[in-house]
Amino acid sequence: MTLFDMKKIFIFFIYVVGILQFKAQGRIDKAIQNLEQNYSQEKVYVLLDKDNYVVGDNIYFKSFVFDGYRRSTISNTLFVELYDHNKNLVDKRTIALKNGEGDGSFVLTEALKEDIYFFRAYTAWMANFPEEFNFMKQVPIYNPKSEQRLILDKNTKWTANAFPESGTFIEDINTKIAVRLFSQGIPPASWSGYVIDAEKPAEKLVSFKGFDQNVSSFSLTPKAGRNYKVIVEDNKGIKQTVALPAVANSGINLQISSGNDGIKYTLKSSNLPEGLKGHSIVGIINNQMVYRANIKNASAEISSKIPTKISDDKNAVLQLVIFNDKEEVVAKRLCFVKPKNLMIEQPTFASTSLNNEPRAFNSFELEPDTDYPSYTVLVKENTKTESTNDNNILSALWLTGDISSPIFSPAQYFSKNANADALDALLISESWKRFDWDSLLTGKTPEIKYKPESNLSFKGKVTNNGRIIPNKSVNLLFNAGGTDKGISQAVTDDNGFIYLNNIYFDEPLTISYYLNQDKSKASESDNVNIYFQPLTNNIIYKGNLPATNYRLAESSQNAQMSSDVAKALQNKKNQQILKAANEETQIEEVQVTAKKVDLKEKLDKELSSGRFSGMNATIFDLVNENQDAQTSLNIMQWLQGRAAGLTFTMDSSGNYIPSIRGSQAKLYLDEMPVDASMINSLPVSNIAMVKILKNDGLVGNAVAIYTKRGNMLAAENDKKELNNKTILRGYDKAVDFEQPDITSDAYKKVVKDTRELLYWNPNLAPESGLPARAIFFNNDEAKNREITIISFDKDDRLLYYDEIK
Repeated sequence: MTLFDMKKIFIFFIYVVGILQFKAQGRIDKAIQNLEQNYSQEKVYVLLDKDNYVVGDNIYFKSFVFDGYRRSTISNTLFVELYDHNKNLVDKRTIALKNGEGDGSFVLTEALKEDIYFFRAYTAWMANFPEEFNFMKQVPIYNPKSEQRLILDKNTKWTANAFPESGTFIEDINTKIAVRLFSQGIPPASWSGYVIDAEKPAEKLVSFKGFDQNVSSFSLTPKAGRNYKVIVEDNKGIKQTVALPAVANSGINLQISSGNDGIKYTLKSSNLPEGLKGHSIVGIINNQMVYRANIKNASAEISSKIPTKISDDKNAVLQLVIFNDKEEVVAKRLCFVKPKNLMIEQPTFASTSLNNEPRAFNSFELEPDTDYPSYTVLVKENTKTESTNDNNILSALWLTGDISSPIFSPAQYFSKNANADALDALLISESWKRFDWDSLLTGKTPEIKYKPESNLSFKGKVTNNGRIIPNKSVNLLFNAGGTDKGISQAVTDDNGFIYLNNIYFDEPLTISYYLNQDKSKASESDNVNIYFQPLTNNIIYKGNLPATNYRLAESSQNAQMSSDVAKALQNKKNQQILKAANEETQIEEVQVTAKKVDLKEKLDKELSSGRFSGMNATIFDLVNENQDAQTSLNIMQWLQGRAAGLTFTMDSSGNYIPSIRGSQAKLYLDEMPVDASMINSLPVSNIAMVKILKNDGLVGNAVAIYTKRGNMLAAENDKKELNNKTILRGYDKAVDFEQPDITSDAYKKVVKDTRELLYWNPNLAPESGLPARAIFFNNDEAKNREITIISFDKDDRLLYYDEIK
């Protein structure tokens, strides 16, 4: 049994200090029970293959969705979005989740301007709760053709604040105080401070130094009537003054000491008529109560220890809350269970001998382990510096997934050399924001607008000769990947809609449809159409994007760029060299061009009518040319920057809306008018031709898309059936990661290999009992490769490895 299956509370009877169990269920118990049963709260961590990108790159990612500290079974669908700094939706993916895991990719087109972008990931269930708990990561994307350059401002302003332990500052009680720096970018590398009495500013009562770039702590016994201030100074001499809270003459202070054998807590009261009598102590991990006690005797001070079995001896953030006899919060504190003993499994390597020679072949093997069926494996050149804001799956699981305030380099708190005092100070400065105690105790709970569905759902509007047909049977034939997937019958409702609920597919799903029971009897006069729209939709981001210390500046030839960006740009040039070399052919260019022109003209005559003819039409032949279009998940995305005067914006649903010379263009599919959502779900692999008409022909400004016909697809038995079909876009699949052919003649033309990403496999699995094997080639400088490995067993024990080799 794990922590997350437990529905019990550990009660401890300490008769010396009078701690006894509550016998009646009060507001606290009922509120937490409601929270636990009805308001599970998911969180997401996404591993990206790199920190910086250049247009032309792929962003590869692996997502992990958690319910508490185990992989979530609540949601089967993850929404992933890419925004520019103006909060325009640039691209999106719908990712299938299995056991809380899913992977995908974005293709960064040349049309993207150099800028800071934001990578967002969330589930529909998460949309019922504050957006601040969505996964959000800054992603710099560079484009050498952009008019502006992206600049990282390292001289970031910071602010400081001070937080007494448990939130109380009471006379004559020695209190630990955490000092916290907040910055939207890179905080000072080092800093220190001291405490003064405002009436004696020249006298330093306590001095301290920063544990890291986030926090420090000190202890102070306040006196009544005194006004205390904290002076904080960074390594550049910049100072800030922070006022400590007014000293209270009565109250309760909670003090925590967390070790590997348990969490010792001490409660101290001051000037309370009955001391601690009537107060209760509640311990919460995620949304579950794991500790509950009531203080019966009128003691001024008590101490006790909570065993680590409250979390099944696993690491966790424990929230301790002290209530008075009126069930009001009087003190609270976050602490970490077993801070010096992280319960993380390590992979067993069968072989790890690595060659450091340029472009050398390398590999490592993982011993077969039935507990871990597959692994996420990332190998890249280590580019971390002191200013790297590093977050990993450990810090996301235990910190940033539940704490929304900015923490610089949170991964440091769970590294081999982590400072437990720094983590404790950080938790003193934080509070649990997943729910508000005042709202919870008064019965105010979130409104559930979005319920997780098993898979994808669609609504289809059925028309015959342009009119809706209510209460009519429609036969549906499904085909995916060239394979028949069955037949189904649906009946339209009173408004002419049919519904496809909770279906899973990650290949383009072709749906043929007809009204007759026997399709051979389909009437040629029937003009049946079904227009599907997805019901599993993105939820628009309403808040402000996080602050950033990146800015855009006018391009300058003398502008300096970081070494990792310079390498990325060099790698982009290398890819262009390889592409040119691979496209070399013995056929004379004029012959190839003539053949392609003839084929394009033939295709245009075959597909388009006179109504869609024009002297100024731009035609893209996707049958005989433009094979690179197949790598794009959306034809509109591929068209960006390819036709003069054609631009795109993205609506709130993520659909690309075309404009020609500033005026919105009409959209046609096989010369039938459609809306953008229809094109958004159309797989590029099914498109034969795109024609751009600029105020030409009989249709004006238009983007006309034609699907493949006849011998362009598998042979069809009936031309009528070809017209009575539509294609749905399901879950998005990632672009495959391909290893370069280092031994090829083309690669010899690459003078300097600067690849950062050396290996990516989100689902590396052993085959036939053999070790799981990762194979990659060095670049010209990779002597410090960072190898990241993540996996989970059936009990959700985390396996994690991140080392520089």
